[in-house]
Amino acid sequence: MAERAALEELVRLQGERVRGLKQQKASAEQIEEEVAKLLKLKAQLGPDEGKQKFVLKTPKGTRDYSPRQMAVREKVFDVIVSCFKRHGAEVIDTPVFELKETLTGKYGEDSKLIYDLKDQGGELLSLRYDLTVPFARYLAMNKLTNIKRYHIAKDFDIAGQFDPMIPDAECLKIMCEILSSLQIGDFLVKVNDRRILDGMFAICGVPDSKFRTICSSVDKLDKVSWEEVKNEMVGEKGLAPKVADRIGDYVQQHGGVSLVEQLLQDPELSQNKQALEGLGDLKILFEYLTLFGIADKISFDLSLARGLDYYTGVIYEAVLLQTPVRAGEEPLGVGSVAAGGRYDGLVGMFDPKGRKVPCVGLSIGVERIFSIVEQRLEALEEKVRTTETQVLVASAQKKLLEERLRLVSELWDAGIKAELLYKKNPKLLNQLQYCEEAGIPLVVIIGEQELKDGVIKLRSVASREEVDVRREDLVEEIKRRTSQPFCIC
Repeated sequence: MAERAALEELVRLQGERVRGLKQQKASAEQIEEEVAKLLKLKAQLGPDEGKQKFVLKTPKGTRDYSPRQMAVREKVFDVIVSCFKRHGAEVIDTPVFELKETLTGKYGEDSKLIYDLKDQGGELLSLRYDLTVPFARYLAMNKLTNIKRYHIAKDFDIAGQFDPMIPDAECLKIMCEILSSLQIGDFLVKVNDRRILDGMFAICGVPDSKFRTICSSVDKLDKVSWEEVKNEMVGEKGLAPKVADRIGDYVQQHGGVSLVEQLLQDPELSQNKQALEGLGDLKILFEYLTLFGIADKISFDLSLARGLDYYTGVIYEAVLLQTPVRAGEEPLGVGSVAAGGRYDGLVGMFDPKGRKVPCVGLSIGVERIFSIVEQRLEALEEKVRTTETQVLVASAQKKLLEERLRLVSELWDAGIKAELLYKKNPKLLNQLQYCEEAGIPLVVIIGEQELKDGVIKLRSVASREEVDVRREDLVEEIKRRTSQPFCIC
């Protein structure tokens, strides 16, 4: 055994050596020589080496979801989808992977996060990075110029030529409705406009070729200090220190419509055509947000950049707020939970004739929201229901399996969510305990006397109150008692 263990260790080390040489792109001859050594060592191990050793784990960046976690996910999805439907959205779906050329050049510095797939059938493919670029491809491919859609319970977009800022305001309204309904805490929605950013970069002296890369640096201000961002601009991206300082004077400002008015009077920014257009649209946007009753949730923040290259106009991002430790301090943002913006040029990149379809949309950060909701439920030690079962069909005596099967079938056929225990003669106490553990609100109990009298005993699990209900009235009585919507707790 000791000799075999030593040989297995040699095989492991030789395997690591081969992998290392491949990563270092060593010569083919050298790799072949080491692979031959590895095969020779494996041959010495004998037939037992053929037994594959599995590492029980999910791939990096993925996770499993337990019944409890899925109950939370579905509840969150229900809130999001009901809001999208309330605003008149249709649902579409697109493949989980796209042609690599479809995704290339659309995400700026985030392009390095795209996962390429192995060549299949002569096509170069990549996993989709978001749902916006596939949506733009879908519009161009199907020659659509007008649609309001949602996708996988997290993305919502409005495509079409409309009057300024009306669709944009609705997207912000939807974002606020969803976050308020989910009750995950106080939040703030930051808004800005890419045209204002580009105009600001221009008057500050940023070369045209550096606009997008400097934009990506500014986008990090919600995570790191201005000094760190400035060092990146100057040290890594070659921006002149004076230019960076001028940018700093602007991007550290935030406020409401009064800041928009102030910048409209800025002697330099107001002379830039792009910035002026962006500021004019933001002024209109704040008027509509006031009418929608959400202006108090919105902050015009010049540091918001949204690193993706395809944005062309208004951009926004919702962050959860942390309660200040000291009185008088501003609430701190603790992470983005939704974001979006306008991307008027993306569809034209796919259209053979370059025809543009104006679009604006939002994406809900469902994974972060799930984590927040899970943490809250754990902190409160709340019990989560993982099924929607309304009633358990139970028996009080032995030899009543046929009656239980007959009754549960009747309930299923009537659209009632029902269960029974998979035992011929389960004890009544065990059946009642199952209801309490699973959160099932009602139990119908079949007994010999009840069968003779033509009634079924209906028991409330919470109050333990029991009533006799005539067999023909049972379905309606259960429906009446379970008319409230399903809750996860």
